[in-house]
Amino acid sequence: MNKFEELKKHTTIVADSGEIDEIKKYKPTDATTNPSLILKASAIDEYKPLIDDAVQYGKSKGSQKPLDLIITKLFVNFGAEILKVIPGRVSTEVDARLSFDVEGSIAKAHQYIALYKEAGIEKERILIKLASTWEGVLAAKVLEEEGVHCNMTLMFSLSQAIACAEAGATLISPFVGRILDWYKKAEGKESYPPDEDPGVVSVTQIFNYYKKFGHKTQIMGASFRNIEEVLELAGSDLLTISPKLLKELSEAEGAVPKKLSADKASSMDIEKISIDERAFRWQLNENAMATEKLAEGIRTFAKDTVKLEKEIAALI
Repeated sequence: MNKFEELKKHTTIVADSGEIDEIKKYKPTDATTNPSLILKASAIDEYKPLIDDAVQYGKSKGSQKPLDLIITKLFVNFGAEILKVIPGRVSTEVDARLSFDVEGSIAKAHQYIALYKEAGIEKERILIKLASTWEGVLAAKVLEEEGVHCNMTLMFSLSQAIACAEAGATLISPFVGRILDWYKKAEGKESYPPDEDPGVVSVTQIFNYYKKFGHKTQIMGASFRNIEEVLELAGSDLLTISPKLLKELSEAEGAVPKKLSADKASSMDIEKISIDERAFRWQLNENAMATEKLAEGIRTFAKDTVKLEKEIAALI
């Protein structure tokens, strides 16, 4: 049996892609998108009808902000198409420029849910992706209380993870590969043994903390650089994996042992940490990697949204 099939015994597999054909190929349970993935997919001719539909929708509504509505509708169009080929949920990302805007994030989430409902898709199949800023945590708390499920992205630290769990977020997406990128540059290393990979170590720490203290929030490792990182996190609630790495896993033979265990975590000697706004901001500030990668991630997603807006503006 190949390692992709073996991994599925321990972990729910999520496709990290906006390309529907790639998602069909690997039959994951869920899928997740972000502005960078949608920007990439929008350049493929096959998806032009999704763009044309969004443009026509935005024009027809007479909105004061037609471009904003078109981009929002475009994200929903991609999500709706993806949901036709998977049994589970799709994650749709709130504009990164709202990462420090609680009310703006909530309003955008409501808009997504309304547009999905227009497309015949109920909120139970949608995860609203929010940046794991303090403002994102506050927005998630409100949305979850309304029954809107949230996926907390751009996560690089335990303090972010604890704050999201205490807010009742449905899911978190710690970024394994981006953590590795930072440490390779900071420490001048070419590579790490898989079990010492800083991204793997970070997600393992979060997993053990959650399971030790009974947090219901699910953990979905994300942003992988190689299949060794993926395999070290076998047993995580979910893993979101790019088509390139899904292909490598499908072509690799062999057993995949379960590395993460809730039973083992429950007996570990782990200190409980209390996170309020002051503790969150201080601990994030003290973690240079998390501070830098969070800021960089927000800038990157915002930049790709602006690129997408420019492409769409040319069509209006």
